[in-house]
Amino acid sequence: MDDNFGLSAEEFRIQAVYSDETRQFRSPAEPTAADWVNVRLRVGRGTVSAAFLCTNEREYLMEEAETQGPFSYFQATLPPTAEEMTYYFRLQCGEAVGYYTKYGFFSEYKHEGEFRIFRDYRTPDWAKGAVMYQIYPDRFANGDVSNDVKTNEYIYLKQKTEQVTDWNSLPAASDINRFYGGDLQGVLNKLDYLAELGVEVLYFNPLFVSPSNHKYDTQDYWHIDPHFGKIVRESGSVLAADAKTNETASLYASRTTADENLAASDALFAELIQQAHARGMRVILDGVFNHCGAFHKWLDREGLYKGKLRGAYRHADSPYHDYFYWNADGTYEGWWGYENHPKLNVEGCAALREELLAIARRWVSPPFDADGWRLDVAADLGKTEEFNHAFWRMFRTAVKSVSPDKLILAEHYGDAAPWLTGNQWDSIMNYDAFMEPVTWFLTGVSKHSTEKREDMYNNADVFWGTMSYQMGKLPSQAISVAMNQLSNHDHSRFLTRTNRQIGRVETEGSAAADANVEKAVLREAVLLQMTWNGAPTVYYGDEAGVTGWTDPDNRRTYPWGREDMELIAFHKAAISLRKEYPVLRHGSLKQLYGAYGVLAYGRFDEKEKILVALNNTEEIRTVSIPVWQMGVQTEGTLQNCLMTNRDGFTVFGFSYPIRNGNVLLPLPPKSAFEDASAALASSSPWTSEVSSYASISFARLSCEPSHLSISSICSSGRKVSMRMHLRTSASPTLRQYW
Repeated sequence: MDDNFGLSAEEFRIQAVYSDETRQFRSPAEPTAADWVNVRLRVGRGTVSAAFLCTNEREYLMEEAETQGPFSYFQATLPPTAEEMTYYFRLQCGEAVGYYTKYGFFSEYKHEGEFRIFRDYRTPDWAKGAVMYQIYPDRFANGDVSNDVKTNEYIYLKQKTEQVTDWNSLPAASDINRFYGGDLQGVLNKLDYLAELGVEVLYFNPLFVSPSNHKYDTQDYWHIDPHFGKIVRESGSVLAADAKTNETASLYASRTTADENLAASDALFAELIQQAHARGMRVILDGVFNHCGAFHKWLDREGLYKGKLRGAYRHADSPYHDYFYWNADGTYEGWWGYENHPKLNVEGCAALREELLAIARRWVSPPFDADGWRLDVAADLGKTEEFNHAFWRMFRTAVKSVSPDKLILAEHYGDAAPWLTGNQWDSIMNYDAFMEPVTWFLTGVSKHSTEKREDMYNNADVFWGTMSYQMGKLPSQAISVAMNQLSNHDHSRFLTRTNRQIGRVETEGSAAADANVEKAVLREAVLLQMTWNGAPTVYYGDEAGVTGWTDPDNRRTYPWGREDMELIAFHKAAISLRKEYPVLRHGSLKQLYGAYGVLAYGRFDEKEKILVALNNTEEIRTVSIPVWQMGVQTEGTLQNCLMTNRDGFTVFGFSYPIRNGNVLLPLPPKSAFEDASAALASSSPWTSEVSSYASISFARLSCEPSHLSISSICSSGRKVSMRMHLRTSASPTLRQYW
């Protein structure tokens, strides 16, 4: 065996160096101010004469703690402190000096990419790596038709409401006033489906009283919308045909302001959370606190609360007057200039701040006991960044006072580092370090399907560079619970992006979003999602094959009775594997290979090693992957256990040998090649008829003294017909799909 795995001494020295912020290289992973922190560095055995841990305060000589196979491990212990600490490693390699940061090994220190320690920054253990599921309530399931918004019930943005009676009809280009009737009872009816899928956390788009189908323009933060809940008191009528205002919208007013309806709706939500918890699922709410809606009771522009309270739009002496910003002409200031989104004066009104904090506590406390908040455009709250930080510190204190296990996720575009220090947000919706890089690499179009970049498509260098840089800006605590999505309510469906076309529903039409989509590419993305650091979050219906351009076409109804059952079964299998192997939640992540259209990375800790390899090209790519960099034994066998394709996925037992710490993997294309089939069959123990091959392999390498057992999942591009023997050690969860 070649001690350097076929590498030069210099190559081996560089590739062997590794450290990160997971618990195998830093303990405790979430230290308090009183903790001593042990930091470890892995290097190639015999390649480093001395290693130093360099902090923002001093330099520590690291001691060589142990040797395992080709590696030596150095460690140093940092003293307790309440201050943030940064560090990097300086390596003495004979006469040469090298430096190691989050961004890798360098011959010169670049003053970027330092590791960071934030004391007393803990994120909930239940959320670390948890599988989340986002529900847009109006479009998920209609469990109670009696609470449906009626046609002409009220006017919203100068249009009367429309009750959509055909659940399978598609959203219109102007969909803002159309309601399909999805509700909380519908979710309750489908909880068993979600539990069977493997969902661990439900994330709801806004549920509070609101006139829109999206409900990001809140009317009442204190109650669940009865159109999602229960209507036990019905009075009044819909608008007359010639009505121009909501002054006579008596049915809507009674439905959304009657105490009986609000109490019954709140109780239904409490029941839903209780039922979700009984099935092992958590629930997080969507909070929109930078603005409310023009219908809000504090403003009461529409006159819905006559005799109930004095809204600031109608009464100069309203107790809510200072809740808003007012212009010299008597109009209120809109968020980003939108009249329908009155900006809340959180910065200038102490009473409003206290009320919002009380609202934050209410929903995470009994009898509701929701498990956390997702915060809409959180950095836009207030007028100054200084206040923004101050408010979110107050918000965190309020929510965590109920329980430190409540989760706080924020929607944020750009650098979130100032808010991720342990005293504000727990983490973010992970656009920069997941959705965007994955989308560009696999499809070459933007997350809105409005821009196409061939230079980004299949560009592994850009992918790895972006991921390294963006993840490097996030604390490990934030990465572990970051919401990793492929689709959501703001962006096009990922399956539509796989057709690599740009457009919107108003220009291209709904049918174009369905045309020429590549489910094989979606499977690639899902397996990447389920094996990456963070909390993989499925947007409702993605697992069932739902397509759609960006808002509003991305809000199509869940296709009950018309689901793509193969895609659902595939999601179940991928999720079950994530849940089966803890390393996918807590392990290190290391790039192992990158070329045009090809990625390979490892997930590993002391007990488990996972290899993920992806080929997104139209060609067979045979690559040598250095699994030794994960600490894998130098000799062994890699054995697949599942293969997906356009028509389904298959469990099988195909083996790849590990030689001198490397695996030579034939990564088939997204399309079939008969000559490639013959070439592979001649060198492999396949007893099959093959018309195409896998593009992703997912491998579990269980390292024990006497043997090496490896399982893998593969995702292919075209049809495959295989007759393979399923090894008896395969996971029962996977075996059922054979």
